[in-house]
Amino acid sequence: MSDALLPVVQGFALSAALIIAIGAQNAFVLQQGLKRNHVAACWLTAAACDAVLISLGVGGVGAVIGQVPWLGMGAAWAGAIFLLWYGFRSFRSAFKANALDTSGGIGAASLGATVVGVLAVSLLNPHAILDTVVLIGGAGAQYPVADRPLFAVGAMAASFTWFFALAFGAARLAPLFRRPVTWRVLDTLVGCLMWAIAASLMLGPGGLSRPL
Repeated sequence: MSDALLPVVQGFALSAALIIAIGAQNAFVLQQGLKRNHVAACWLTAAACDAVLISLGVGGVGAVIGQVPWLGMGAAWAGAIFLLWYGFRSFRSAFKANALDTSGGIGAASLGATVVGVLAVSLLNPHAILDTVVLIGGAGAQYPVADRPLFAVGAMAASFTWFFALAFGAARLAPLFRRPVTWRVLDTLVGCLMWAIAASLMLGPGGLSRPL
């Protein structure tokens, strides 16, 4: 492997390892893919958000956030509030019949609402910010200046690839999710996930329970 490709491959591998995990962002994209609800817009928005955050991280913003505690606290507050709200919506939708349609018709959100939802779970999600800005950005900052853009491109490519597979591949599961009980189980699990992440932000070490 040439030296020029090494940062790209390493950026792709690190990004893939971090984003291929159950989280608020992945859960939202999966739900929209299952419902066939503005799938392309959902994919592009999620991946574009990651690309912006990765660029900021590799550019040095991650190091700044680590040195300014109130920035991290502000992101945690915003993220916890959003996750509590979205978790409530998931629990509520588990009991609504019109949330069980997978055709993109009944119960489908508008394009604007879908994009806003993706932006929220991407940009108000401290876990996503930690992965992209702090962890990936911190790793990219260790490379020589000339190699950092290559590392960032590799990391972005992993994000675009993963969210494409998640959003468009979810449609293959649509027959299973035409059963109301399956949708209810998914919505309940997503609600539990969102609230668990919010609780970890509020009660975990260095979380919102820490004195200001």
